[in-house]
Amino acid sequence: MTVGRLFVVSAPSGAGKTTLLKRVMAEIPGLVFSISHTTRSPRPGEQDGVDYHFVSRGEFLSMIDQGLFLEYADVHDNLYGTSIGAIGAQLEEGLDVILDIDVQGAAILRWKKQLEATHIFISPPNLTELERRLRGRGTESEEKIQLRLRNGAVEMRAASEYEYLIINENIDEAAHLLASIILAERARAHRLPSGKPISKRVFT
Repeated sequence: MTVGRLFVVSAPSGAGKTTLLKRVMAEIPGLVFSISHTTRSPRPGEQDGVDYHFVSRGEFLSMIDQGLFLEYADVHDNLYGTSIGAIGAQLEEGLDVILDIDVQGAAILRWKKQLEATHIFISPPNLTELERRLRGRGTESEEKIQLRLRNGAVEMRAASEYEYLIINENIDEAAHLLASIILAERARAHRLPSGKPISKRVFT
């Protein structure tokens, strides 16, 4: 059976990562999200078990003690983690998995080397545009916006550690580039754009 590919995607909050991923995942078959656990509260429209597994801080710490996370990190005073069992099961099914995590989590995965992955960083054109997008949400306090801007500046400096860098200035161009990276990685693994393996009969 063909094992899926893991795509690690990171971006500063407000870079447009969620919009890009949703667009690309609607176009490319066999591509799924790894649903992370988090202690933060759901945003408007987010669903438990779909966008994240929303758990209490106590539940999260218990999962850490049980060794259930591939990686976890404290981001903006909230905990985020990736379940080892869930992501492994998806890959074994032959699905390509999008792992949407921050730069701390991505660094842990690179250090551990437990799973081979393609690392993609999505960046806004600059910090001025990042601030405009964060304020445009209208969902966060001034304190939270300033925290996200400070963290965003640090996160953008980590872009050089990723194999691919996408500047999300034009949403259509950025989505096309992200889709192209995923399809190119499938071709590199001798798989069709659909994700299915290329038949050996092609070479006989």
